[in-house]
Amino acid sequence: MKKKAEHIALIGLLGALALVLGILENLLPPLPGMPPGAKAGLSNLVTMFAAGAIGLPAALFIAAIKGLFAFLTRGVSAGLMSLCGGLLSTLIMGILWKKTKFTPVFIGVCGAFGHNLAQLLVALWMTGFGALGYIPALVLYSVVCGICTGLLLQVLLPLLEKLPVLRK
Repeated sequence: MKKKAEHIALIGLLGALALVLGILENLLPPLPGMPPGAKAGLSNLVTMFAAGAIGLPAALFIAAIKGLFAFLTRGVSAGLMSLCGGLLSTLIMGILWKKTKFTPVFIGVCGAFGHNLAQLLVALWMTGFGALGYIPALVLYSVVCGICTGLLLQVLLPLLEKLPVLRK
């Protein structure tokens, strides 16, 4: 029973951390030349870590919470994009963590591609084919941001793995 309570508490803490990182990221000015609403993906660090450390179901739950928070704070369009992007990227990262020996950097890039692909599909559904013009910028942004978040997680992993709640 104690392990289950610790697991639920850890999911809650990681969910709160993802929301805080998302809020902080929204405070940053947009990067020049990037599509509207493009963000670095700092809160995706949490779902990437959760997918590898505590499992895909917990990571998907955290991604869903992030998406629901976006619905509440930024509206339907942002909520749909956040929810769809977060769920697909987390699914991809979770599969890669468990089924392969890829590095966090590669997993971060794949997750960023998945996130942007889902967001592009939502944008196409909402606005039509005009969103296709963003593909080159999204590909570049996926690589750059995926590398950055993957490297950051790679640096943080040794510290995170020392947390008592993650020791087996």
